[in-house]
Amino acid sequence: MATPPPASTRRLLPLSLGLFQGALLLFFALFATYDEPSAAATQAEDGTRAAEQLPSLFPLFQDIQVMLAVGLGLLLAFLPRYGLSALAHNFLLLNVSTQWALLLQGVRHGHLRLGLHNVLAAEFAAVTVLISVGAVLGRTSPCQLLAVAFCEVPVYLASEWLVVTQLGVRDVGGTITIHVFACYFGLGVSKALFGTERRPAHPKETPTPRSDLLALVGTLTLWVFWPSFVAAPCQPGDAQHRAILNTLLALSAGAVTTVVASSLLESGGKLSPGHLQNGSLAGGVAIGALADVPITPAASLALGSLSSLVCLLGFRFLTPFLARRLALHDQCGIHNLHGLPGILGAVASAVAVLVASEDTNRCQLSHVDGSGVAGDLWGCGGGRQALWQVAGLAVALGGSVISGMLTGAVLRLPCLAPPPEPLCFEDSLNFRIQEQAESPGMGDTAEEVALKEQV
Repeated sequence: MATPPPASTRRLLPLSLGLFQGALLLFFALFATYDEPSAAATQAEDGTRAAEQLPSLFPLFQDIQVMLAVGLGLLLAFLPRYGLSALAHNFLLLNVSTQWALLLQGVRHGHLRLGLHNVLAAEFAAVTVLISVGAVLGRTSPCQLLAVAFCEVPVYLASEWLVVTQLGVRDVGGTITIHVFACYFGLGVSKALFGTERRPAHPKETPTPRSDLLALVGTLTLWVFWPSFVAAPCQPGDAQHRAILNTLLALSAGAVTTVVASSLLESGGKLSPGHLQNGSLAGGVAIGALADVPITPAASLALGSLSSLVCLLGFRFLTPFLARRLALHDQCGIHNLHGLPGILGAVASAVAVLVASEDTNRCQLSHVDGSGVAGDLWGCGGGRQALWQVAGLAVALGGSVISGMLTGAVLRLPCLAPPPEPLCFEDSLNFRIQEQAESPGMGDTAEEVALKEQV
C-alpha cells in the first residue's frame, strides 16, 4: 500500500512560500524603486510621458493577465478530478514565477526600476514555467512544482539573454525563447523524474464532457487574447499592427484546419475535444518568430494551417510513439502544442529572412528586454541572420533539455513530497472538498479512501 507524505513535508509548502515572500519583501525594500514615469511625478514631462505610455501598453498587459490566469488555467482543467488543483497551482506558479523573475532582474542589474515593461518581461518568464509543468501535471506535488519554477526561471532568463541579446535572434512572440524552451525543459523534467518506467494510463486521466468543456473555454480565452501576447513586446506602430494581423490570420487558419484534420483523423468523421483545445492555438505558437515581419497574409494563413496539422499529427502518432519507445510522459501534450509548432515557426523565420529583401531585413528588434528599449540588431545580411535564427533554436533546445533533466533529478528528492500513485490526478490530495469529506468519492478504491484519510 502506498504511503502518504508525512506531515513534516506537508508543512514545507507554507514554510517555503513564507520564506520566499519575506525575502522578496526585504529585497524590494532595499533595492526596488518605481521607474521614473511610474513614480509620483513632480514634473510635467514625467506625467506626460507616463500618460502616453500607459494607454497603449496596459490593455495588452491586461489581456495577457487574462490569458495566463484564466485561459491557461482552464485549459489545464481537462482532468476531471484535478481541475481545482490545475487552476490553483497555475495561479500560484504565475505569481511566484513573476516575482522570482523580478527579483532576478534586480540582482542582474544591481537594482530594480519597476515598470510595466519589467513586469511584462517577468510574466514571459512565468509563462515558461506554466507550459513546462504541463508535462508532469497531476503526478507532482505543489512543492515539486515550486522547485520547477525556482530552477527554470533563471535558466530561461539566461537563455533569452543569449538568444535575443547576444545572437540577435528575431523572436518577438517567443516562439523560440518561450515555447520551444518551455516545452523541452518540461520534457526533460519528465524524463528525469519518471525515468524509463512505462506508466500505464491512470484511471483518472480520462476527461469527461464537463472537463473537456472547461478546457475548451480556456482555449477560446487564449485564442481571443493571443494577438495581445504577441503584439505587446513590439514597437508601437507598424510592427505592432503587423503582429496583430499576422497572429490573427494564423490563429484563424489553424482553427479551421483543426476541424478539418480532426474530422479526418477520428473515426466516423467526429471531432476530438483534445484536438480542438490544442490545434486551434498552434498557429499562435508558430507565428511568434515572424509576426512583425512584413510577410504576406497568405504566408500567415499557410503557417497557421501547417502548424495545426503538425500539432494534430503529433497527438495522433508521435506522442504514442515517444511513450512506447522512450517512455516519455507528456501529460498535456506540450510537445505537440508548443514544441513542434515552435520548431516549425523557427524554421519559417529563417526562411522568411532568406527571402526578404535587404530593406525589410533591416528592422528594429522589438523584443522587450526589461527596460522597454528596443535595439537595432538587424544590420547583417539575410543569410547570416537566418543562421542566427537556427543557432538560437539550437541553443534553446540544448539548454532546455539539459537544464530540464537536471531539474527533474532534483524533483526526485523525497522531501518534495511526490504524490502516491493512487492519489495522482486527485484534488483531495491538496484541497479539502466538502462533498468528499462527507462521503467517499465515486469509484474510489478502499486503498484510496484509506490514503485520503491519512493525508
